Amino acid sequence: MSNFTKEQAINLRAQLLRASVQCSERCLYQSAKWIAELASSLKDPADFDSHDDLDSDIAMPDGYPPDRISIFSTSEDDEESRLEAQEIGHYLLAKSFFDCREYDRCAAVFIPLNHTPVNVSSASPEPENHTPTKAGKGKGKAPAQSPEAIPRPRTTSLPRMSQKSLFLALYAKYMAGEKRKDEESEMIMGPMDTGATINKELIEIARRLEDWFQERAIQGKEAQDHGWLEYLYGVILAKSSSIEDAKEYLIKSVHLNPFIWSAWTELRDLLTNVEALRTITPKLPPHLFTILFNLDANQSLYQTSPDIHSSITELLKAFPTSHYLQTQRALLHYHSKDYEESERIFSSIIHSSPHRLDSLDHYSNVLYVMSSRPKLAFLAQLATQTDKFRPETCCIVGNYYSLKSEHEKAVMYFRRALTLDRQFLSAWTLMGHEYVEMKNTHAAIESYRRAVDINRKDYRAWYGLGQTYEVLEMHLYALHYFQRAAALRPYDKQMWQALGACYEKIERPVQAIKAYKRALVAGMAYIEPAASSSFGSSIASSGEFNTNVFLDPELLFPIALLHEKLNEFEEAAAFMELVLAQEEGPGSVHPDEISQGASQVAEGDGDPVAGADGDVGGTGVTVTTSRARMWLARWAFSKGELKRAMEFATELCEDGFEVEEAKALVRDLRARMESLGK
Repeated sequence: MSNFTKEQAINLRAQLLRASVQCSERCLYQSAKWIAELASSLKDPADFDSHDDLDSDIAMPDGYPPDRISIFSTSEDDEESRLEAQEIGHYLLAKSFFDCREYDRCAAVFIPLNHTPVNVSSASPEPENHTPTKAGKGKGKAPAQSPEAIPRPRTTSLPRMSQKSLFLALYAKYMAGEKRKDEESEMIMGPMDTGATINKELIEIARRLEDWFQERAIQGKEAQDHGWLEYLYGVILAKSSSIEDAKEYLIKSVHLNPFIWSAWTELRDLLTNVEALRTITPKLPPHLFTILFNLDANQSLYQTSPDIHSSITELLKAFPTSHYLQTQRALLHYHSKDYEESERIFSSIIHSSPHRLDSLDHYSNVLYVMSSRPKLAFLAQLATQTDKFRPETCCIVGNYYSLKSEHEKAVMYFRRALTLDRQFLSAWTLMGHEYVEMKNTHAAIESYRRAVDINRKDYRAWYGLGQTYEVLEMHLYALHYFQRAAALRPYDKQMWQALGACYEKIERPVQAIKAYKRALVAGMAYIEPAASSSFGSSIASSGEFNTNVFLDPELLFPIALLHEKLNEFEEAAAFMELVLAQEEGPGSVHPDEISQGASQVAEGDGDPVAGADGDVGGTGVTVTTSRARMWLARWAFSKGELKRAMEFATELCEDGFEVEEAKALVRDLRARMESLGK
């Protein structure tokens, strides 16, 4: 991937700069910024070997670069170039209106106003006398209303204009609708902010685009499309819940113009699982941005495989100073709970670019989990000095106050972040956490629900909903949400542990045992992990326990109690011995002593997640291990193994936990042994 020739590096940089200009001309500022940063992070062309070949996976199309990059791009299509030249005055006027957030005036420069305004209710996509459009399809569709309920604009043909101007005009209408939607919702979580308010411009934009596509198809000019209008139509379809149709148009957009990063990010947001990503990957063009998209999509799906790390490493060879790629690596470590490494990478990014606020809300989450209050205070001060009215800044300051247990102030800043951007996912989720701390369960549930409405892949919001309903003792509701969270994070011990506890509370011990075993498998840390087999399969085939593995006694103990509840006392005893084995860590017990308990662990489904290299220490004596020792002492007593029971009871007297109960047991044992003459 780093094997560019000098000419290819120059070509790639020119194409990236051109793409940035094109995005800026269409007011897609985030994409323009992202592409410009990528171009600036490309290795200096002088450092490339002129004899190297370009990797075939990211081959660039032939054509330009132009001799110089202009602040205005020109179309390679002669007809489009003539139209753009003719309307340059109108285009500059419209763009100036857009930059001043006067979206309706921007659209009015190119689109006639002689039509009846569309007044759409919160549900309906189409009047019945109009041919249904794709924008009206999807599971969110409500019963169609009558033509009287939804006035249709009078037929008004669009004036002849370039694709660039048409995109700007329709995008301005879309942004005007989004602005009015936010204004109608009023204050965050107020009486009007129900999440049901819609963008009333969607139907008109969809109709105009459909008419334009139909006209282009009749004229046989589909091959001359630039991809920008296909991207906009994909956004409209996604907003109308026509997910599959939206994917189709977004894929078409990136085929026509792979440099439309906004289309890639919109496509990423439509993917619900890894299987969906695998399905669309063969349909994507062979291009550098396809590799970047796969990285971004895997990140959004919380995938942390070695292949993703390798992909970032290869990309960094070509873009060594890319803060985006460094951030992706930091997020990978964050999602795999390697907080120290994630913090180190974020810290280096801040050192090299102290005014870059992108993704720093995730850095504040890392510092919050690490309880690093001084660093979080510094980050909050830095972000506030840079731009106090950025959603990322508000979330950072909110996390700082949350760490100080000033939850009311934290909520105030999270609400401020949402006032700036109602689609800012982190703020909804974090605000839900704060409301849980404040025991305001109703507000917490609403915050989490809004978070999953924005992104149904956010396992933290699903898990938060489960916790909130658990506080309300509505365990069946909690069970559903924990299941959603575990499906999104199958290798996260915390998800399965919560699921097991929930099953336990609704008296479903068999399912609880299975969930706890999944938590064990997800939480295992290997000293010398097997290269080709999972923990469960290796035990199932050999019947022996791997003594180089640490198991969480807080999971083993409830499994043992559940087996006891099912009258499976031998299994319960085996798991209690496993609890004791964790006091000294892996390798402290002979495999034959606990092989039966190990075979029970092997019944848990799924593959393990390998932990960090190096020795895994034991827990030492804890309340849980003392309770397990007491259980084993009583179990041995009931079986007549008085000597073994005495050993356990004596150890308990020395542990400092369960001392009084242990002394009483010792007295009973001595009395029994004396009566038997032992």
